[in-house]
Amino acid sequence: MGCVDEVKSMNFALYGQWLGIASIILLIALGIVGFIGHVVFSIVGWVIAVILIFVEIPLCFKFCPTSPKFDTFIAYFENCWFRAIMYLVFAVVMFLSNLMGASPLIACAVCLLLAAISYGAAAAMGQAFASSR
Repeated sequence: MGCVDEVKSMNFALYGQWLGIASIILLIALGIVGFIGHVVFSIVGWVIAVILIFVEIPLCFKFCPTSPKFDTFIAYFENCWFRAIMYLVFAVVMFLSNLMGASPLIACAVCLLLAAISYGAAAAMGQAFASSR
């Protein structure tokens, strides 16, 4: 299935995965940009990005040695409901960074929220979890 076919599929789990990958990029890049103003939230953003890398990019399991306990933990997120909740929690954490003053991390929070909405829509519509190729 090509990129155009995935867009036409109306599978919200795929949209959630794309938004999750965009969130990873934003969390890393804007964490660097906002490091001076918001050290704590930048570091929290990097930690969230690392977690999302393992959740969204299964190829990382082949390169990074992980324990069976960690693999079992990540397997819980093969469900769209769990992913929606996880992304919503991460979005709330990033929205809290905006309470401390204007922060570039608000873009991360919005992207995480959109990913949560996409995974929530997929779960509500009964769509099975799908991974982009």
